[in-house]
Amino acid sequence: MSKDIKKIIAQEYLKCAKDPAYFMKKYCYIQHPTRGRILFHLYPFQEKVLHLYKEHQYIITLKSRQLGISTLASAYSLWLMLFQKDKNVLALATTQATARNLVTKVIFMYDQLPKWLRLQAVEKNKLSLRLKNGSKVQAKSSNADAARSEAVSLLLIDEAAFIDNIEETFTAAQQTLATGGQCFALSTPNGIGNWFHQTWQKAETGENSFLPIKLPWTVHPERNQGWRDQQDSDLGPRMAGQECDCDFLSSGDTVFEPEDLLFLEQTYQKDPLEKRGVDGNLWIWEPADYMKSYMVVADVARGDSADYSAFHVFDIEGATQVAEYKGKLSPKDYGNILVGIGAEYNDALLVVENANIGWSTIEQILEREYRNLYYSPKNHLDTVESYMSKYERDQLVPGFTMSVRTRPLVIAKMMEYIRERGCTIQSKRLLEEMRVFIWRNGKAQAQTNYNDDLVMSFATGLYVRDTALKLRQQGIDLSRAQLSSFTNLNNRNQTVIQKVGNQQKNPYLIKTDRGEEDISWLL
Repeated sequence: MSKDIKKIIAQEYLKCAKDPAYFMKKYCYIQHPTRGRILFHLYPFQEKVLHLYKEHQYIITLKSRQLGISTLASAYSLWLMLFQKDKNVLALATTQATARNLVTKVIFMYDQLPKWLRLQAVEKNKLSLRLKNGSKVQAKSSNADAARSEAVSLLLIDEAAFIDNIEETFTAAQQTLATGGQCFALSTPNGIGNWFHQTWQKAETGENSFLPIKLPWTVHPERNQGWRDQQDSDLGPRMAGQECDCDFLSSGDTVFEPEDLLFLEQTYQKDPLEKRGVDGNLWIWEPADYMKSYMVVADVARGDSADYSAFHVFDIEGATQVAEYKGKLSPKDYGNILVGIGAEYNDALLVVENANIGWSTIEQILEREYRNLYYSPKNHLDTVESYMSKYERDQLVPGFTMSVRTRPLVIAKMMEYIRERGCTIQSKRLLEEMRVFIWRNGKAQAQTNYNDDLVMSFATGLYVRDTALKLRQQGIDLSRAQLSSFTNLNNRNQTVIQKVGNQQKNPYLIKTDRGEEDISWLL
């Protein structure tokens, strides 16, 4: 090789080592989904992100789909490995197969490099590439031990919003990153309340070390509004908002639609008129009105765990939330609180879930002889007849029974109310729980590390309002109709009744095959 060629190669090597953008645009080949093998010609927004990669230790990127940011991170990883010794790049994702995609991109770029730029590989397979200078890249699925024993120079977390246990992984990795390693977390949004969303929010307010980078679809120079409109048609507005607009609220598998929650927030949410209790956790929006009927619906927790006891006070007629509690009390103390709030709101119907620890609270309510406690039919059939068993307590069980059968019905009832905007929610706490109430494995439940006590008690209240109370009213109407027919029968047979003795006539006394019967008990 002539001296001139060696000099040119040396100059090129120095240019590549100094400027990763130059290295990528001139020597990195990528696999384009439609154009095949092409040089990595960086878009302006990609080049700006690349410069930020060089300058910052922690970066969190909220991105639209198909912007080439994962490819950019892979190319940066290769540049780091080639031009610095003993760099350890760890790629994490929801599964090992997903993480392997980053390593696959690194290996493809590495294989296309000219020989003078490509360092010898001492290990190369589907999950890792190790160079003779000691640098390597490897892929792992995310778990608590994935980065614990690694001296990580660069931690790449791909689709971070979709990794359930990413909190543990990042906590474990921080010990090795603290010596100067970098961390790039990349993802499209996947609802709110998860690690990625929380980290993004804190990054925006400067509460952590991450630099936030937001890349919606508009940064791509080859996309226009026509393309975006087509995404709405192909994916649906909600999924398109997640995939294209970097919209946390429209993303994820949330049970309640973001636009409905926004309506509730803007229309009804307000600060309570009064906050009661030592902890200030009893919020009151409307005092009791003696002209109205109320219902108190409660969920019971142990009082010493991660869950909370919670209840709502409903104005039954308008399905309006007028008071709310969320706190930690012993079951007995909670029972006393419920009796007190029920009495305050015109002896409100008191609905308490009777599962597990709920029995302790119900026993306290029964001991206090509260006269308007809700009872569930033992047969779990929602019929008029089941609610006609009012005086047959052996056919009923105190409290509301949340079962495998009733839970989906309860949640579906709340979804219906929210969708049709048929209830009034005034609580910020409840709306916050609703935003992290998601579908997971076909079951509606709180997102990891969040609670759904307020959601479930509110949903129970709406379900009781639309089943038990309506059916009970139908039962009352049926009783009245029966009583009316008996009264008419009494009038038609007045002559027969008057012949029985000379005592004062009872309008509810009728003659039957077994003799005279007083039917006033029907009242």
